[in-house]
Amino acid sequence: AEIAKEASDIIILDNNLQSIINAVLYGRTVFKSIRKFITFQLIMNLCAVGVSLFGQLMGIDNPVTVIQMLWVNIIMDTFAALALASLPADPNVMNEKPRPVGQFIITRPIWTSILGYGTAFVVFLLAMLLRIEITGGMDVYDLTLFFTFFVLLQFWNLLNAKTYSTTDAAFKHLSRCAGVLTVLCLILCGQWLIVQFGGPVFRTVPLAARDWGILLAVSSLVLWVGEAGRLFKRLCRKKAE
Repeated sequence: AEIAKEASDIIILDNNLQSIINAVLYGRTVFKSIRKFITFQLIMNLCAVGVSLFGQLMGIDNPVTVIQMLWVNIIMDTFAALALASLPADPNVMNEKPRPVGQFIITRPIWTSILGYGTAFVVFLLAMLLRIEITGGMDVYDLTLFFTFFVLLQFWNLLNAKTYSTTDAAFKHLSRCAGVLTVLCLILCGQWLIVQFGGPVFRTVPLAARDWGILLAVSSLVLWVGEAGRLFKRLCRKKAE
C-alpha cells in the first residue's frame, strides 16, 4: 500500500508492476545519495571556513592558500558528488517507512553529524596549527603537513559519508562501489602529485614516506571513530530485537 502511494504518479509504460518497485527503489537511493553528499560537503565546508576564520584570528596568515583551497573544493564538490552518486542501490531501503511529506532534506540527526564532525575537525586542525606555531613557527614543510592532513580528513570522511543514515560498516560491499574506489584513488594520487611536485605553485615541499604513513594513520581516526559508532548502533539494534 505504501509503495502504491509513493508511486501513484508513475506511469507504467511496459505493463510491468516491477517498474513501480524499481522506480521507488532508485528514487529512495537518489534521495539518500543527495543527503550523503550534502552531509559530507557541509562538514568539510564548516571545517574550511572554521580553519580560515580562526586561523586568521590566531594570527596565522593563509594556513591554506587559494590554490590549495581550489583543490579542496574540487574534492568536496566534483569528486564527492561522483563517488556518492555512483553508489549501487540498496534493496534494504524498501523496508524503511516513507518519509513524512514536506520533511526537510537535512534532519536533526544529520545536523548533529555535521556539527559534531565539523567542529571536531576544526578543533583538531587549529590545535595542529597552534602546536606548529608554538614549536618553531610556520615553514613550508609544516604547512605542507597541515594541508595534506586537511585533505586526508576528507579522504577518510568520504568513506564515512558512504554510510550516513545506515549502521553498515564503511567497507561493506566496497568492492562493488567502483566509483567510490576510483575517487579515493584520485584524491590520494592527486594529493601525492601536488605535494611531491607542486612546489611554489601549491606552496608544498616533498614529504618522506614516513610523513605520509603518519598522516594517513592519524587522519584515519576519523573513519575508526565512525566505525565504532556504527558498530555500537548495530549491537544496540540486535539487542533490541
